[in-house]
Amino acid sequence: MNIQSSGDKKLFVLDTNVLMHDPTSIFHFQEHNIFVPMVVLEELDRAKRGLSDVSRNVRQVSRFLDELIQGADRKSINDGLPLSRIEHSPSVDAPFDGRLYFQTRQLSNFLPESMPGHIADNSILAVVLALTKEHPDINVILVSKDINMRIKAAALELNAEDYHSDQTLEDIDLLYSGAETLDDDFWEEHGSKMESWLEHGRTFYRIGGPLVADWYPNQYLYMENETNFEAIVRKCDGETAILELARDYRSKHNNVWGITAKNREQNFALNVLLDPDIDFVTLLGTAGTGKTLLALAAGLSMTMEHKLYQEIIMTRETVPVGEDIGFLPGSEEEKMAPWMGALMDNLELLGSRSGTSEWEQGASHNILMNRVKIRSLNFMRGRTFLNRYLVLDEAQNLTPKQLKTLITRAGPGTKIICIGNLGQIDTPYLTATTSGLTYVVDRFKTWENSAHITLRRGERSRLADYASDIL
Repeated sequence: MNIQSSGDKKLFVLDTNVLMHDPTSIFHFQEHNIFVPMVVLEELDRAKRGLSDVSRNVRQVSRFLDELIQGADRKSINDGLPLSRIEHSPSVDAPFDGRLYFQTRQLSNFLPESMPGHIADNSILAVVLALTKEHPDINVILVSKDINMRIKAAALELNAEDYHSDQTLEDIDLLYSGAETLDDDFWEEHGSKMESWLEHGRTFYRIGGPLVADWYPNQYLYMENETNFEAIVRKCDGETAILELARDYRSKHNNVWGITAKNREQNFALNVLLDPDIDFVTLLGTAGTGKTLLALAAGLSMTMEHKLYQEIIMTRETVPVGEDIGFLPGSEEEKMAPWMGALMDNLELLGSRSGTSEWEQGASHNILMNRVKIRSLNFMRGRTFLNRYLVLDEAQNLTPKQLKTLITRAGPGTKIICIGNLGQIDTPYLTATTSGLTYVVDRFKTWENSAHITLRRGERSRLADYASDIL
């Protein structure tokens, strides 16, 4: 292996889990070089069979590598293959001109005797250690999604990093919240050239000022003083913005399927959930903030009362909290029923508000269930939903690719609601910064037909609120 050392180029040794997690990872190291140990290829070969997302990713990696070595002789492989050889590489933000090296010979094992080299992880560590010894002028870095692997590397005084290219943000605290507090002197700075008018019974303002450049479409603006000013950014071009006063759903005479907003964030959530011009809504919040209840109440109102949608479709990722309980008998809807406990709980609450007697409540529940369908994510590929109100629960457990697959199922007249809690991720290799839910919140914030809000205040019970804070 004739590894080139020029300038500040680094040599990244990829762990198997990086390629399994992101098959396009080889294109995200820009001008730096990549090294793939032979044991990684063997692990990829063992994981290529199956219908899981991991197996699909492995097969895509194999196709990239196969295209890379087409027409290459042993000398060119030994000298490193330019990644630019791949004609069908995915588009990346920065140009990549690095080389990819395969392990073509046995590297000396410098591992301590207490770390046998026949274990896959230790074999990769031995390769990294050998490359570091043979090429002291090159910065060799192990890239792995496995925390324990990085701990082992640190114990051997090797450079190791997590794979950062899949992270939407460096810090989850920087994630767009969907709301912004206005200072008490806001109108003094932005009200000098303000225009206001009424349209279809709604109040609008056109304003300009320094804060306008930092706003996004359908962002929630409010003041915490006695004015109780609450507005939604409808349009913004960097210099001026059009604001619309938010409707107040906190009073009983303006309820939504018997539900009223308990706080400011819930009120904004109902504003965007009931807006037919907003096609995509994301709701973040801890347990008990009312995400599912608000989404379902708005869906029932728009489906049953206003006839804007034909039916409500509920789905979620089936990731168990504890041990899997095994095979579930029945149809698709019956198999999904145990995962939809939150839906059933909220439907019972909403149905109980439709009548006073037990018979009326039972009849209302049956009517509601005829318009609410439970579907599995496993069978979403290839489908198209027309005029549907689609609610995706527990979206924090999905990867960006999985969420893309689901969102692109939307046909004309369909509204998608993504609900999740980034503090309850149960999927391996996903964190708050790499979750698909974080990804779509960040990517959709500039689109005029989408909205996002983070619900911060729990409304379930004083016990749930206290447990959420103290545990």
